[in-house]
Amino acid sequence: MGIFEHPDRGKGMPTQDEWGHDPTVQMMRRIFSLMEKSQKDLLKDLNITSFDPRLRRARSRARDLFEQTWPLATQKEVVVNEGGAALLYMHCLSHALKLNGIEISEQIWPEDGRIVRFLRGELR
Repeated sequence: MGIFEHPDRGKGMPTQDEWGHDPTVQMMRRIFSLMEKSQKDLLKDLNITSFDPRLRRARSRARDLFEQTWPLATQKEVVVNEGGAALLYMHCLSHALKLNGIEISEQIWPEDGRIVRFLRGELR
């Protein structure tokens, strides 16, 4: 064994992305991709660069809110698919952006009434 070789190399450790074959992992990757694209489009429409200092706080709050509400939204069938999960995240991000002084007009980001009602109930 050379100095830069891992001692477990060749002993059954995966050498490829074996997680990529897991349907749950594939679904999560699609959701994250949709979230990323939606976020990028929203920031472009708002003329906000990805370097805006308010984004770090807003993204962190949106992530926390999404992680808190997504399981219940799924249970209550407010979110029933990958697109719905991404839409829930975008509503969480919209809320967090507003808390950080970034207003979003209805023309730029039309809200989904069902998700808004759900979040209002959960944010009390």
